Amino acid sequence: MSRANPKTSLRRVIRSRPGEAVADDDHVTVEEPLEIRVDGTSVAVVMRTPGDDLDLARGFLLTEGIVQQHSDIFEISQCPSQEGETGPGNVIDVLLTNPDAVDLSSLSRQVYTSSSCGICGRATLESVFQQFPPIESDFSIPGHVLYTLPQRLSEVQETFEKTGGLHASALFDGEGQLIIAREDVGRHNALDKVIGHEWQSAHLPLSQTMLLVSGRVSFELMQKALCAGIPMVVGVSAPSSLAIDCAESANQCLIGFLRGETMNIYTHSHRVLP
Repeated sequence: MSRANPKTSLRRVIRSRPGEAVADDDHVTVEEPLEIRVDGTSVAVVMRTPGDDLDLARGFLLTEGIVQQHSDIFEISQCPSQEGETGPGNVIDVLLTNPDAVDLSSLSRQVYTSSSCGICGRATLESVFQQFPPIESDFSIPGHVLYTLPQRLSEVQETFEKTGGLHASALFDGEGQLIIAREDVGRHNALDKVIGHEWQSAHLPLSQTMLLVSGRVSFELMQKALCAGIPMVVGVSAPSSLAIDCAESANQCLIGFLRGETMNIYTHSHRVLP
């Protein structure tokens, strides 16, 4: 597949309406596997939308606890594409500065992707706080500013505008100014791309920012936001129960159903100013 525009692909579709059926081309979101290798060992294969792959890998390695600081990574590179394609390929190679410090045999990705993962809430939260401490930040933002942010995010979602098939994560400052936005077919990938970019730019912890996500808020997103030091997470859809529990314990403000001029504030409402 050509990588001239790696995020979308044209596919033939029959557009059916009452009384008519018309053949047309449709922009669809590209979904491809990305393998992340650490010192030659495959530690994860994530289904993602191509683009910002190095940031995705950096964010993944950081938020999954494989690395803790820049100096842990000696080199990170993307393998070339296979014959007949242009652009980068679907494998990221990471070399660690001190490989002996990491037990690669235990690094099969253990991400809580569904409510039926079989891990109880208490054990899950305890494991998170062993890695990432609660937030220490005085960040707050006026409620009337929050109401404007979904539209601002929508304005920069170029690929979603074409396909309707991507999640987005975006960072805003306390005045509602957009810092960075990323799209991906996976909501956790979009956030890893944001965090990986900001980490590479030496901006962590992101203690004076808020995160807006385009869908529901899962425990995994809260875990990654906590790793990056983000004090407020806002979704346009619902949070899960474990996401709320995590936010409460981590001193994070969690907001769901941000639509129009309404929202549900689930935790630490003092961060939302009148």
